[in-house]
Amino acid sequence: MDADLILVGGGLANTLIALRLSDALPEIKIMILEQGPALGGNHTWSFHGSDLSDAQRNWLKPLIDFSWDDYEVRFPNRQRTLRGSYHSITSEKLDSIARNRVSGAIIVNTEVAEVYPDAVILANGSRLEARAVIDGRGPKPSPHLDVRFQKFVGRVVRTKTPHCLTRPIIMDATQSQDDGYRFFYTLPFDANTLLIEDTRYSDTPDISISGYSDAIDAYAAAQGWQIEATLRREDGVLPITLGGDIDAFWEHLPGVPRSGLNAALFQPATGYSLPNAVRLADKLVLELGANPDWTADDVYQLTRNASRKLWRQTGFYRVLNRMLFLAAKPEERRHVLERFYGLGTGLIARFYAGNNGLADKIRILSGKPPVKIRKAWRAVFKYPEA
Repeated sequence: MDADLILVGGGLANTLIALRLSDALPEIKIMILEQGPALGGNHTWSFHGSDLSDAQRNWLKPLIDFSWDDYEVRFPNRQRTLRGSYHSITSEKLDSIARNRVSGAIIVNTEVAEVYPDAVILANGSRLEARAVIDGRGPKPSPHLDVRFQKFVGRVVRTKTPHCLTRPIIMDATQSQDDGYRFFYTLPFDANTLLIEDTRYSDTPDISISGYSDAIDAYAAAQGWQIEATLRREDGVLPITLGGDIDAFWEHLPGVPRSGLNAALFQPATGYSLPNAVRLADKLVLELGANPDWTADDVYQLTRNASRKLWRQTGFYRVLNRMLFLAAKPEERRHVLERFYGLGTGLIARFYAGNNGLADKIRILSGKPPVKIRKAWRAVFKYPEA
């Protein structure tokens, strides 16, 4: 065998798996295959401190580049600062730490043609074998999932003078509402460096890189920030699920373990996958550590069960997504989020973590809805999980 575990795709989920296993079970020989020149691509991942347990935040801590004690949201009729830690990881740091700590081979600039539960065929025809293979190459279109999209273009910029922003603005929805629910997302990295993203909750995955970039210039100017240089650019499209059949989704590649967005391991309302990637890495440590005779089928069952369990637990958020996308006109979606951010800080934190209880759910749905009631009910009951 070429490795005990081959991780196809060196994105966030597979790199976290490699790091966690290398720390906890260094005897497992790992191989990462990444088609790009570096692990993690060109991304920034952020999460709320309350998304993870103390132990999970502790092992993730070396990867964190930036942390803040609170964050801000802005809407036409509401501006609010919310207490709660917020953290960001950059792909550069993820790649650097992984290259020093992963107990196995990291092979970049390598294209994979076929994936099997215990083997990989490279584009050049070479075959690599392992006890198990995990496919983490990102989300793929599936007829079994009804999705919409959170899409964004971001630029890390250096400003000519200090920007004076002390905390993240995770949603500035005071701007024009183009192509769905639109907001700007801004992270202050140092006194003169910002990440600014133009983000849209949209019915289509299409992105105009130049159009979004021009919008970032206009937004920065409106805030009084003079951009001196663009240091890095990133873009992405995240799935926002409205419903579907998770079992049929997994039957597409039977027997092949999956991770990250490719396993539908993400928060349905945000598309963010970092907390669930951390949880999957922890599950693999427990499973493989307790069973030295583990097989590809063991890893497949673990990843599939984690995905199916998350799907069952997060049906409420898919209901909310349906209300946002099916009951609200694109220009009305901002009102739904503006109302939501008037709720309690704890409820909002639990929303991001995906663990709202019954009382929270009643509170979120109570009161006069910002969409037409008839449309809201049709959206809620579009799928049987409601």
